[in-house]
Amino acid sequence: MAESLLSVNGLSVSFKDETVVDNISFTINRGETFALVGESGSGKSITALSVLRLLPSGARLQASSILLQDENLLRIPEIDFCQVRGKRIGLIFQDPMSSLNPVMTIGEQVAEVMRIHFDDNNKGIRGKVLKLLKQVEIPEPQRRIDEYPHQLSGGQRQRVMIAIALAGQPDLLIADEPTTALDVTIQAQILELLKNIQRQTGMALWLISHDLALVSNMADRIAVMQQGRIVETAATSVFFKQARHPYSLKLLAALPSMDSCLNKAQREQPVLLEVSDFKVYYPIKKGIFKRVVDHVKAVDGVDFRLQQGKTLALVGESGCGKTTLGKALLNLTASSAGRVIFNGVDISALQGEALRRHRAAMQIIFQDPFAAMNPRMLVGDIVAEGLKALHLNVRSADRQERVAKLLEQVGLPESSALRYPHEFSGGQRQRICIARALAVEPQLIICDEPTSALDVSVQAQIIELLKQLQREQGLSYLFITHDLAVVAELADEVAVMYQGKIVEQGEVEQVLTRPAHVYTQQLLSAIPRLIRSES
Repeated sequence: MAESLLSVNGLSVSFKDETVVDNISFTINRGETFALVGESGSGKSITALSVLRLLPSGARLQASSILLQDENLLRIPEIDFCQVRGKRIGLIFQDPMSSLNPVMTIGEQVAEVMRIHFDDNNKGIRGKVLKLLKQVEIPEPQRRIDEYPHQLSGGQRQRVMIAIALAGQPDLLIADEPTTALDVTIQAQILELLKNIQRQTGMALWLISHDLALVSNMADRIAVMQQGRIVETAATSVFFKQARHPYSLKLLAALPSMDSCLNKAQREQPVLLEVSDFKVYYPIKKGIFKRVVDHVKAVDGVDFRLQQGKTLALVGESGCGKTTLGKALLNLTASSAGRVIFNGVDISALQGEALRRHRAAMQIIFQDPFAAMNPRMLVGDIVAEGLKALHLNVRSADRQERVAKLLEQVGLPESSALRYPHEFSGGQRQRICIARALAVEPQLIICDEPTSALDVSVQAQIIELLKQLQREQGLSYLFITHDLAVVAELADEVAVMYQGKIVEQGEVEQVLTRPAHVYTQQLLSAIPRLIRSES
């Protein structure tokens, strides 16, 4: 019989009059992986913070008991709880950059946990930190130990967070969306690392996620959370075969499928955008006179064509040059060489008013909708911003009417125009950014990871909205992403980017089912597949 490690009974959390966690109970057994899944705002992270007693001020917690190895955590004084938090229970946060101290080296941050919990002396502690950095597979740990968080990649920072969480040798490790913002190859590495460490240490893993494909590969048991309540709990093998609750079925139905790329009808259309030998180089300067000694080749001789009314997906891992390419095509980042032919006009050499006239036809949707909007502006003014800048002759009343139609078009009520961005959910904010891009009636929209941070059901809504707009308005999309399942749903053609170059391109079915390049094969093999077997 499985031995219970953590038992949560009758937990409720409220802020003023709003209940965000509503009388939930669950158990995590020693050595198992337990997944708590659900959409943003369902109460997953608040549940974990409740167990660790890290709730924000103003929160009110009620529970019958929260037992860790039969010890009620609610009865431990705060001064003694520090021996639970970080030692018996470790925590990996979703965003490592905001969780790491930017003015401390990574070695110091890992060592800090050891000093607090084990009274280690400074002589032997560096060796223990190096051993831990090796365990989480940080490359060149002897050098990295003295580096700062900003000097590491996203995947490396997440490994440092895992090292800090493991430094206390916890019985339970809570991983809160540990791979959400990572590329598919890095995500696969982090998940394999967690599995290996779990096998080595025997610790229990509490995985918080909205990615059901990932969960199907990692978890022993799953609890589904909706609006503060756990609506279904089951063994993973049973859940993915026989999910019972309507909300669970809705989440499973919203998953993008790699099979969506099969048998897509392909018809030749006129070329809208043609890019040839396009380069973006950044100079490396050294010495007292700052002479240029070399270049960082962010985009290195890229060629592709995009047809009218079609979607070209640009895929690859972080740092390969995808976003730089997208911004440089719009002249938001300076290019170094190459030609960009848009609608038969070479816009790579245009400047001033001539370039401005073409701006309306090419728009962009950024990855983070909240950062892309002015928080002090009303949504109506945000959507109308492009009209004011690029269509000076449009009257104020006509602008307001246009904004109302655009909000309706992207599935938001007209009253949204009089609200601020912080009053909306992530999916709604992305709809506002889509409305802003549509305001000036573009022919091409560059979509820079517009669904990467969204829940699976919201992601499905945004994909369907983009498809609908393409059908109705004949829009072309350059869709920048690392999610190949989304590519299968949305794209007509795919270009795979690696270290600044396009290494493979072609129709979506051919690239995703018969990849020719080794890097494309590596990307495809790293995708977590939904496991539905009963074994």
